[in-house]
Amino acid sequence: MAGFFDKIKKLAAKHDDKVDKVIRKAADEADRRTGGKYRGKIDKAAEAAQKHTRPEGTH
Repeated sequence: MAGFFDKIKKLAAKHDDKVDKVIRKAADEADRRTGGKYRGKIDKAAEAAQKHTRPEGTH
């Protein structure tokens, strides 16, 4: 199973800009649906997700 996750991580790193856009869109939609009530938590989670999809050595 670890090999599968390694492949996913490499794919996400290869397309970092696209992955970041999707994460941001999802965060914006979650924020909209919650009426901004959890904006800080949603932003923090989106930033953490984006950090984990960046290419190795660029964190």
